[in-house]
Amino acid sequence: MTSPLPPSANRFGWLRDLRRIAFFMSKRLLALFVTVMIGVYLTIVIANMGGQVDELRELQIRSTISEQVRADPAFMQMPSEERSELIETQVLMEVQRRNLDQPFFVRSIDYLRQAAQLDLGRAEEMHSDTGAREVYDIIVERLPATLLLFGTANLLVFFVSVYAALYLSRRYGSRADRAVIALAPSSAAPAWFYGIFLILFFAFLAPVLPPGGMVDIPPPDSRWEYGLSVMRHMVLPVTAMFFSSIFISIYSWRTFFLIHSSEDYVEMARAKGLPASLIQGRYILRPTLSPIITSFALMLIGLWSGSIILEQVFNWPGLGSLLFQAIGYRDTPVIIGSVVVFAYLLAVTVFMLDILYAILDPRVRIEGGS
Repeated sequence: MTSPLPPSANRFGWLRDLRRIAFFMSKRLLALFVTVMIGVYLTIVIANMGGQVDELRELQIRSTISEQVRADPAFMQMPSEERSELIETQVLMEVQRRNLDQPFFVRSIDYLRQAAQLDLGRAEEMHSDTGAREVYDIIVERLPATLLLFGTANLLVFFVSVYAALYLSRRYGSRADRAVIALAPSSAAPAWFYGIFLILFFAFLAPVLPPGGMVDIPPPDSRWEYGLSVMRHMVLPVTAMFFSSIFISIYSWRTFFLIHSSEDYVEMARAKGLPASLIQGRYILRPTLSPIITSFALMLIGLWSGSIILEQVFNWPGLGSLLFQAIGYRDTPVIIGSVVVFAYLLAVTVFMLDILYAILDPRVRIEGGS
């Protein structure tokens, strides 16, 4: 008969586990941070076209200051040489203020450092609804709209897919099962593709829903009316995202459930006479949650990347439409800031996926663990 371990051994075991968890999480965070920084730096180089945009910005600064000086009555009587010298002085001060007098490589590293600290600077052309020019304020104003829209759509797709896949796994070969298999290729079309047809039908042919925007204009004064207006405006974009991914999700996860429902331990549970709900919850759903969560996370990442066109189609005031407008204005700080936020959202998604693995699947072990 073995004797129980002393309390000190249990305590040291917990400390070792905590150290392993802290080391693993730190290593994952560092790897994700490096990946994000590489993506952000490439965005900086591309958005600046290797420094050409900064050269165009310097020409724009010179043109703007020249027009301001020549249009100012106080400098009308000034000799042309002194006026030119004044223009050159103001241009030099503005160029130095924006660090445009430094080589592009030095400026790109400085942009990267600021982006890592979320010190995103000031927008050059755009501003928030309150008139703020800080990129951080502009993004914070748009971020809740994107999280609301995509969070609602993703949660709806996830829970409907799981329950529908469980239902079809019990009715393999039924009409509903064959219908889902037939409709699975329809998920190849992106959400904005469905959005165009939904707008055409429900906003113009049968005008029962608004075609775009987030709230009625002018916005309702009552909170309840404001919330109902937002919900009405969410129906079409959420439906578009739902149709773009629901059938392939049900088909994929129903396949996972079918594979695991034929395992020996499931057959033994059925032979013991356990209730069908218990078998599906404990013996089928639980072992398949890890691949399901992985598939859902990949789908979530794909939806994040497709938000630019979708929000533009529905005129949804989120990060996607902000990035689209910033590209049109060539507002480099806003472009970089939007990409930084998207990159951090993707990194958080991947990091949470690692944590969910350990919670959902007890077979997952951290490196160095027994």
